[in-house]
Amino acid sequence: MDTRTGEGNCMAIAVKPNRFAEKFGYPNPEGRAVTKVKEYMTAYVQDFIRHAPFMIMASSGQDGHCDASPKGGQPGFVKVLDDRHLLVPDVAGNKLFQSYQNLDHNPHVGLIFFIPGVNDTVRVNGSVAIVDKEALERQNLSLSLYNPDDNARHLQGIVVEVEEAYGHCPRALKFSQLWDLGTIRANQEQRPISDRPFDS
Repeated sequence: MDTRTGEGNCMAIAVKPNRFAEKFGYPNPEGRAVTKVKEYMTAYVQDFIRHAPFMIMASSGQDGHCDASPKGGQPGFVKVLDDRHLLVPDVAGNKLFQSYQNLDHNPHVGLIFFIPGVNDTVRVNGSVAIVDKEALERQNLSLSLYNPDDNARHLQGIVVEVEEAYGHCPRALKFSQLWDLGTIRANQEQRPISDRPFDS
């Protein structure tokens, strides 16, 4: 089975033969899980990203070493350039550059965006080009952070060329009750784990 649906520019994900689907079943080629995946960002996906203050960026290096890095700022800290491109700034941090070392060898990235209190998420997969701080300035991308510290400044960034973009269903966030206000208040009042030690 190898299904690709769509009209014109609105191509959906290819469903390729694989041993997991052979065991557990293939998705409906005309179902939402398949047809929602586009090669560009829909108006909804773009709007979600403009309102998202948090995302996770996944990368993999030349040797298969993986990294998932949290990124945050005020809504709009990731800039939508057009329906095929995003600009993601790199704010000075621990100087390990794990993601950027990966991207230097394997210029592909997976992003997932979150909005507090919203159970839907948005996912974007694509190829990247690493750009310098001046490229951010040319796009008028200013430092947009809550609670910035003395080290907070832009160092560089990436331009993501979209290969897949889509909204993701809320099941995982519902399963976890991630935004449950009662749980959040209880955890704030009494932290369920110890404070993070210096060596962790």
